[in-house]
Amino acid sequence: MEKIADGIARLDLTMNFGEHQMVIHPTLLWDDKDVILVDTGFPGMLPAIQEEMARAGVPFERLSKVILTHQDSDHIGGLPEILKAVDHKVEVLAHELDKPYIEGEKMLIKFDPSRGEPPKAKVDVLIHDGEVLPYVGGLTVIFTPGHTPGHVSLYHAASKTLITGDATISEGGKLLGPNPQFTPDKDTAWKSLGKFSNFDIHTALCYHGGICNDEVNDQFVKLAAQQA
Repeated sequence: MEKIADGIARLDLTMNFGEHQMVIHPTLLWDDKDVILVDTGFPGMLPAIQEEMARAGVPFERLSKVILTHQDSDHIGGLPEILKAVDHKVEVLAHELDKPYIEGEKMLIKFDPSRGEPPKAKVDVLIHDGEVLPYVGGLTVIFTPGHTPGHVSLYHAASKTLITGDATISEGGKLLGPNPQFTPDKDTAWKSLGKFSNFDIHTALCYHGGICNDEVNDQFVKLAAQQA
């Protein structure tokens, strides 16, 4: 766990794949009214999420909303367990184009059925491009399709923080663009990155790669130029 700004923290969740490990980074946002988790990791990660929230000083029992950047199982996998672990309503927010996949009406685009049943949960609130969600000082929804049809990123203007989801990955503080191996519509995904030039970004938080805060605006300009 690392606090990025007042009321924002990067969570660090580790998944073991044989001899290999994957570290993923949901985002936690909170104020006196709301506690929001952006993406939920793989199935079985609930104890790790609870531990990371405790490290941030935010009790899991305060969780009020989950925002899903998209449908992939490493982003929605922990959601069913989270919803069962609380004794109150936690609202789930997502884009309408990924809603039928998240709810199980359609098979997750990148899910291997040989692994069993995919995770699923009800989406309570649909979010839209350009909408400013009235939570934690305001979160702007940026529709960034390509990685999935309904992928979104989120911008927290008060801290100039961009939550990228999988719109881009990073390595060693450098933004690399969308991961081609897991991005079905690469052309659209690269075009989506151009939307970030409309925002003044101090910190980009990538689900895969973590925090980037070195001339982030310039990095996005250079990425966009690669595809011009």
